[in-house]
Amino acid sequence: MDASSLYQDSLPLSSDMLLAQLDSWGISYVLHEHVPLRTVEESKAVEDDLMVPGENALRLKNLYLRDRKKRNYLISLQQDREIDLKALGAELGVGGLSFGSADRLMQFLGIRPGAVSPLAMINGVEQEVRFFMDAQARNAEVIYMHPLVNDRTVAMPRADMMTFFEKINVIPDWI
Repeated sequence: MDASSLYQDSLPLSSDMLLAQLDSWGISYVLHEHVPLRTVEESKAVEDDLMVPGENALRLKNLYLRDRKKRNYLISLQQDREIDLKALGAELGVGGLSFGSADRLMQFLGIRPGAVSPLAMINGVEQEVRFFMDAQARNAEVIYMHPLVNDRTVAMPRADMMTFFEKINVIPDWI
């Protein structure tokens, strides 16, 4: 199965259910529907259609990682930030970082490859996934991210993203 909304009903929490939860919490966002996006390069091909000119926005790339001790991490970074897993592990104070498998991604974040996003912490918090967010998010007006599927993107004001984290009891570690 792919990570599009066609298969969202097979997720522990569907994209539609997540969006309904955001609505019930009064969290604002703009929903964009598009072709499935699996990589930063694919996202860049459509972002001009999504972005508001002059907007101070943060577009993310997201990594699901595990360390030698089998602890799980979700890392959300500015999409063009270079990644060296060894250096990132040193910055986070953990060793032996590697990418988690698709099966573990489903088990710990309730999503498929290509749909990784900070919003998956709604599932990850119960699985003790540790969340790291690029410090650039503190200065962004809007954060663009997938709502658990990769053929949708939400543009969410930073303050609303922080409200989301409060509602699910997640305190981001800033990097």
